[in-house]
Amino acid sequence: MKTSRRQFMILSASTLAVATAGTTLAADPMLAETDPQAVGLGYKSDTTKVDAAKYPKHTAAQKCSGCALFKGAAGAAGGCQIFAGKQVAANGWCGAFAAKA
Repeated sequence: MKTSRRQFMILSASTLAVATAGTTLAADPMLAETDPQAVGLGYKSDTTKVDAAKYPKHTAAQKCSGCALFKGAAGAAGGCQIFAGKQVAANGWCGAFAAKA
């Protein structure tokens, strides 16, 4: 039996869909406040819980979701260029905060 190019493409796509049907992409784990790198940068998952005496330049309006290093949707956890392979809370804060332009 001779297979046309169209039939081959449909068969290939179907096979790929069946082969990957049971797999899901795992999200990066959340960054723990006890992680050594997080401790070093003063990361808190809630910006209102940052020690004002230790970080006097911090303001409650500064949140990970408003940082240039944050890679995620507003209001949701997302990746951070500082903490590779981990997600940070959108309402979090760390000493590396840099406001988005």
